[in-house]
Amino acid sequence: MATISHLSDIGRVGILFGGVSAEREVSLRSGAAVQNALKNLGVEYIAIDVQDNVVAQLTSQKIDLAFIALHGGIGEDGRLQSLLNMLDIPYTGSDTQSSALAMNKLFCKQLWLGIDIPTSPFVSLQQNSDFEKVLGDLGGSVMVKPAHEGSSIGMAIANNVQEFKAAYENAAQYDTAVFAEKLLTGGEYTIAILNGRALPVIKLETDHSFYDYHAKYIDNNTRYLCPCGLPQEQEQQLQELALRSFDSLQCRGWGRVDIMLDDEGCPQVLEVNTVPGMTSHSLVPMAAKADGLEFDELIAEILKTATEFYSR
Repeated sequence: MATISHLSDIGRVGILFGGVSAEREVSLRSGAAVQNALKNLGVEYIAIDVQDNVVAQLTSQKIDLAFIALHGGIGEDGRLQSLLNMLDIPYTGSDTQSSALAMNKLFCKQLWLGIDIPTSPFVSLQQNSDFEKVLGDLGGSVMVKPAHEGSSIGMAIANNVQEFKAAYENAAQYDTAVFAEKLLTGGEYTIAILNGRALPVIKLETDHSFYDYHAKYIDNNTRYLCPCGLPQEQEQQLQELALRSFDSLQCRGWGRVDIMLDDEGCPQVLEVNTVPGMTSHSLVPMAAKADGLEFDELIAEILKTATEFYSR
C-alpha cells in the first residue's frame, strides 16, 4: 500500500480537470475529490482547470507529475497525453495510443471481434442507413451510442424504427461516428483495474431503462452491489475478461471495464474507461474500498503506479 513516505519525493502534482467536454461537471467533482486526497496525503499540488490555455498553464506551473482527472474530450482521447509527452511531464493512466483506442467504442468493438473478446453485435450508422433492416438484424431492440462520448451521454434505447431514427439524430449531435448494438438485457457489471489487478466486481442496478447519466451521477436510488452476487468462479471469469480487454488496448495504471450479460448469461464487453470518475457516485473508489483501500489510499496507489512506470 502506498503511504505518505512513498510519495515524499513525488514533487508537485498538477491535477488536470474540468475542460470543455460534455463531461465537464463530472470532471470538476473528480478534480475536487483528488485535491482533497492529495491534501490529506501531504502531497504538494496545483489544480489546473484545462478549460482554456492548456499549454500556457502546463508550462507555467512547473509540475512534476500530472494527475489526469479530465473525462471525455482531450482528457481521454490521447490529445492531452500527447501534449504531456511533448512537455516531458509524467502522468497517471494510459498513454496516448491506448487512450485514443479506448475512447473510440466502435473501434474497440471491431478490434475485440478479431481477438475473440466477446462484445454484442453492432452496426455503424449513417444518416442514410436502412434503420428498419439494422433493427431487424440486431434483434428488434438496440442501444444507440456516440462512438467517443462517456458517462452515457447521447445514448438511447430504441425498440422501433421511429425511436431508432430519433436516437440516431440525438447521438449524432455529440459525434460524427454513431453505432447501434444489440440491446443487452442481463446484469450489468463493472470491474476496476489497478496496477495490473482486477478489483472486486460491482453489479449495477437502476430503476431507469439503463444505467444512464442521471442514474450515474444524480439518482440516489441507483444500487451498487459488492459483493456482486455472482458465484466466485463467474466473478473471477469477469475479472479475467476485464483484464484481457484492458490489456488488449495496452492500457496501463488504472481504469475500469464495463461488461453486461446477454440473454443467455454470457458476458459481453461494453467499453474500457481510461479515466474513470472519482466522484461520490463513482465506481472505482467503491471497488477499491471493497478491496480494503480508502479513497486517499487509492489516489496514493495511482500516483505510485505512475511514478514507478516513469522510473523504469
